[in-house]
Amino acid sequence: MSNEAVSMPAERVELRRDVTIWGSYTWGYAGVGADIYVALGLVIGAAQGGAPLAFALAGLIYIMIGLAFTELASSYPVSGGGQYYALRGLGDLAGFLSGTALLLDYTIDIALFAVASTGYVNFFLPFLGIHLQSFVVNLGPFQNVNLLWMGETLFLIAFLCWLNVRGVRESSKVNEILGLVDLCLEASIVIFGFVLAWKPDLLVQQWRFAFPPLKQFLYGFSLGIVCFVGLESISQAAQETRRPATVIPRTSLALIFSVFILALGFSTVALGILPWQSIQAHEADPIAFLAQNIPYLGIMAGPFAAFLGATILLISANTGVMGASRLIFSMSHFKLASPWFSHVHPTHRTPTHAIIAFTLVSIVMTIAGFLTPSVLDTLANLYAFGATFGYILVFISLIRLRYVDPYTPRPYKVPGNIRWKRKDAPAAEVPLIAFLGLLGVSSIFVTVIATHEIGRIVGPAWVLLCLGYYLFYRHRSGLPLFSNIKRDWEGEQIDVLTRSEEYELLEEYRQALVRRDRKAGIHSRWEEAG
Repeated sequence: MSNEAVSMPAERVELRRDVTIWGSYTWGYAGVGADIYVALGLVIGAAQGGAPLAFALAGLIYIMIGLAFTELASSYPVSGGGQYYALRGLGDLAGFLSGTALLLDYTIDIALFAVASTGYVNFFLPFLGIHLQSFVVNLGPFQNVNLLWMGETLFLIAFLCWLNVRGVRESSKVNEILGLVDLCLEASIVIFGFVLAWKPDLLVQQWRFAFPPLKQFLYGFSLGIVCFVGLESISQAAQETRRPATVIPRTSLALIFSVFILALGFSTVALGILPWQSIQAHEADPIAFLAQNIPYLGIMAGPFAAFLGATILLISANTGVMGASRLIFSMSHFKLASPWFSHVHPTHRTPTHAIIAFTLVSIVMTIAGFLTPSVLDTLANLYAFGATFGYILVFISLIRLRYVDPYTPRPYKVPGNIRWKRKDAPAAEVPLIAFLGLLGVSSIFVTVIATHEIGRIVGPAWVLLCLGYYLFYRHRSGLPLFSNIKRDWEGEQIDVLTRSEEYELLEEYRQALVRRDRKAGIHSRWEEAG
């Protein structure tokens, strides 16, 4: 990164800081905690008796991803997440490609979790004398299209669009209230399932006699990462979080391990209560079906779990709306996308254009998904592609930023660092976990490409389509196509820390720059600024 001073960051409309420490946790929990309600049936259907191992392996990689995001989000507390880290560490084109992958993820997040949320709502339809299959029709070449389920999903997505236009305070309050209820109910299902119904011999029997062939297990393993996608939503909310450098490490670490334990607990308890075929048959509402089979509590636990699934999936879809809009808002600010996306509502202080645009994209994806044989499997395929591609760039960015930006204070660092002394530059700390995480995520990405028919076609097509837009926009705006716009990253970081009110880190950063300049024998502009 060049130390040459260029223009300070242009004055921009600031997003309102209304996300508290509990709000930060529930934004992340909304993005990750809901995944088990979709992934449980899909992963068990693919990995069968090996499902707990598939969840465990995906979870270990997820922990490394979470630690990387914790360091980056607390060091660079702005909206944009992985896109911003790739932009700073790897340049404009890499930043755009990372943003493209995450936009796919967030947009699929809206569609996938809205579909799953209404799927759990439909658990109650038989009690009302309504049979979901009565609304299944054939539309020309498209067979078994469920018009009621699709209509419910589209209505829910429109409601979430309105909610997010109203403001992050209202949107965050929804997450905070529902997140607390769902976290308690989710833990209760696992605990009572183990105490009242779990049979270890059934789990062992399915492990021994229903372990799938390697290719099928790898398919289930690659779907297992879907259970842990969404942690980056905490970093997306960083620009609207109070004291983010202090709050984010606490909330991220708590979230990482609570979700890992719950995901592993659900998969283990499920195969100790029911045969894997039964769970696969209830792919749309596996948690409710599992709870319904807990003795004594099943008559109440089933409806409770359906309510639980519907609400947590609702707030996860809500987080997708927020993530997509804040991501494209950040990309617009850094001239990776049109300024149209950076429009902020004068009253609600929310990126209205971005919210509406990607809500419409998610509606198109939802309709397309319902025209395929399995809407949940189709959307999960795309979800896995976008997540793994984006996470590869995040790990590379973390490694690169340790070398090119050693002066930025890091309130949290991933463990397992080796200090590397350099002759003409400050010592760098090599993050071993980042290299291990990069290897793990790359293995999942290769598996997704090899085993997900829809993901390996639509995923790259999405990236190429967005790349075409990027080249058109940059050419039309007179900006370099494949090289970088010269940016004052030091001024940007000063601005970021000032706006987030992290004054101790701001002073630490400024003094580090002054010492660097004095050592180089040049006048430091930051000495005057201080």
